[in-house]
Amino acid sequence: MTYPAPKPKPPELPRILQRKFDCNQGAVRAVRFNGDGNYCMTCGSDKSLKLWNPHKGNVLKTYSGHGYEVLDVAGSCDNSQLCSCSSDKTVILWDVAQGQVIRKFRGHAGKVNCVQFNEESTVIISGSIDSSIRCWDCRSRRPDAIQIMDDAKDGISSVKVSDHEILAGSVDGNLRRYDLRKGEMCADYLGSPITCVSFSQDSQCLLASSLDSTLRLIDKDTGELLGEYTGHQNQRYKLDSCLSEKDTHVLCCSEDGTVCFWDLVEGSLVLKLPVSKGAVQSLSFHPTEPCLITASDGGIQVWRGESYEEEGSS
Repeated sequence: MTYPAPKPKPPELPRILQRKFDCNQGAVRAVRFNGDGNYCMTCGSDKSLKLWNPHKGNVLKTYSGHGYEVLDVAGSCDNSQLCSCSSDKTVILWDVAQGQVIRKFRGHAGKVNCVQFNEESTVIISGSIDSSIRCWDCRSRRPDAIQIMDDAKDGISSVKVSDHEILAGSVDGNLRRYDLRKGEMCADYLGSPITCVSFSQDSQCLLASSLDSTLRLIDKDTGELLGEYTGHQNQRYKLDSCLSEKDTHVLCCSEDGTVCFWDLVEGSLVLKLPVSKGAVQSLSFHPTEPCLITASDGGIQVWRGESYEEEGSS
């Protein structure tokens, strides 16, 4: 007689506050894990960027060079460079170890909301309130953008990059996906200004949060609406949303000071994580572990699953 296989354990959610610390850079506009999840970067309203070891709570370096508040940052695939964008209309490429500006890209006509590297970290993709997405070559000395996508009718709030595709969310309510190999653009109209977009880990689904306090999961190939997630508040601010490291849960910041987690398949709200009194501005999920960083009240908070044990704590 064979026994049935044990039921797999449900995925662990980061519900335990491991540590929190003040960033001392004004309001934290964005927090982002690097590629391997060992470090994170914070963007401040005081024009600075900071590199942290969030698991120990210490700051490693401060980067100064923007003329106004910093709105987004991304790390390169080998962790040697950062790119950041600001309300000063510029995109900056940084040397991580030296803390120096390598290149400063100008061309956007308004504040730049979001930046991403391509997979090889040879091109920076930026989205701006000026309704355009611009691609900048990190390796050439060329000052102007190598490609401009200006299909949006309003500001670009969020961009994400996978293999050969760029996903962009706009205040005009459209989710646009550019296939760089085919030279095609597909648009899905969601009806409300989009605040954040994401690819699923397998790149088959698209997630978009918008100012009608709803997240939508869309099949990339067919455009079919696979799920809607509600229960959080998002009507005023540009707030982050994402999928968990194994695509089991959808999560989003909320203006009521919480982060909400939904079961991806069932669509049920499974956790409302109390973070702060004010809106949770930004979040970043660890690439391989149940670990979440949130940004609010001028600081960041590191959340872990219940089974996590710190090194040296036993």
